[in-house]
Formats: sequence, C-alpha cells, structure tokens
Amino acid sequence: MGRQIVDISMPLENDVVSDPQPFGPKITYVDHQMSLAQMLPFFPGLKPEDLPDGEAWAVERVELITHNGTHLDAPYHFASTMNRGERAITIDEVPLNWCMQPGVKLDFRHFGDGYVVTAADVEAELERIGHKLQPLDIVVVNTAAGGAYGSDRYVETGCGMGYEATMYLLERGVRVTGTDAWSWDAPFVYTAEKYAAENDPSVIWEGHKAGRDIGYCHLEKLHNLEALPGKGFTICCFPVKIKAASAGWTRAVAILDG
Repeated sequence: MGRQIVDISMPLENDVVSDPQPFGPKITYVDHQMSLAQMLPFFPGLKPEDLPDGEAWAVERVELITHNGTHLDAPYHFASTMNRGERAITIDEVPLNWCMQPGVKLDFRHFGDGYVVTAADVEAELERIGHKLQPLDIVVVNTAAGGAYGSDRYVETGCGMGYEATMYLLERGVRVTGTDAWSWDAPFVYTAEKYAAENDPSVIWEGHKAGRDIGYCHLEKLHNLEALPGKGFTICCFPVKIKAASAGWTRAVAILDG
C-alpha cells in the first residue's frame, strides 16, 4: 500500500456547536444565481442569458475568529511572554519546521470529561505505544470529544492537558501538540467548578500557561484521530499566515507511509 493521507481537520460549518456562544463561525452561501448581481455590473450591457446556463459564480462570505475550526495556536495566544520572559511569537513567526514532523498519538478517550491529564498519564501512554519522545515530535491527544463532535455537548466533552503533562512534553523538545477537543485544557465548565471549590486561579488554563515557561504551539479541534495509530506517521499543519495574530487556521493532515 502506498502513502495514505488522513484528514485530521474538522470543517467550518454553520449549525454545529464547535465553539461556545457567541464565538462560532458564520458562513453565508451565495449561489450562481444570487451572484448575478455581483458579476453583471463588471460588464455593462451583459445580461444573465448571455452567460452559460445563465449562471455567474458561487462564493461564500465567512465570518470567523482565528480560533474557529481546526487551527494552530501561537505562543502569543497563551500570554504576552514565553520562555520565562521573552516576547511571545505570533502565528506568522512560528518556525515552519515545527509544523511538519513525526506524529505521536496519545489515546486518552477513556478519561472522563473534565479530567486533567498528568505527566504520569503521558508517560504511561508513551510506554504502552512503545515510543520515546524525540525533539519536535508533534504529539496529539485523542479525547472523548472527538466522538462528540456534531452534538451540543462537544465543548463540554473530553479530558484536558494539565500544566505538568504539558511540561513533560515540552521539556523533551516537543513544540507542537494537539487535541480533538475545543481546548487543550479541560472544558471550562469543569475548571469553573474546581475554581469555585478551591479558589485557586492556577487551575485556570494551566496547560496553555505552560507556554510562559517554554514556548510552544498547539492544534485545537482536530478530528478523526481515531483513524491514526500511536506512532509511525507524519503530521503537517502549516497555519494561515496572519500578521501578528494569535492563531491561524490549518488543514491538518496525517501522512502514513505504506
């Protein structure tokens, strides 16, 4: 079998809860008839019947934030600094060699919603799949959220990566991570409960905030990670180049060599 490319990105679409309100995407579709009013003024005297099948073009108007759909977060998203005091880089400054590297999948679908993954959990899963982390490996986390995509519970589903689990990866040279959940951290609804009970602000966005100590990127809202093995593939996730932005959309794929 030859090379196989596995799409690990989710689509941008209306009417699917992929973000909390009011942060979802909005797509307005203009079909070949609706767009005649756009095309005809470019060519004075042109009539609809002059065009093949009386059609102009199809086009879409898309309203997005940089964190809709499958996207790559830059260190600037997490904080204004990284590497314990350096200016955090934005998405247009992310080294491209971070974005196409050997992939590793950690299967954490068995952890309950809101569970915060520890370094020991990461170490145990790496041992299970028989992999020793290498610098620049791209590590993606398969959570229960992947199976919940399309339901109203998506943003509340799955485990999250805690500070110590994230640092375990970063200290071994990983610079891009990813998850099929809405956030690298545990869903906010569970973090809010923990904060209310403990009044400890360090539990808020703790996995993201690891970037203040070691700068890194992560992919959020990946999809179809169930189709990947634990190792033996390459991930490609080049972000759209948006000047000085905190994230960029990406058509992330996994490449498996037969």
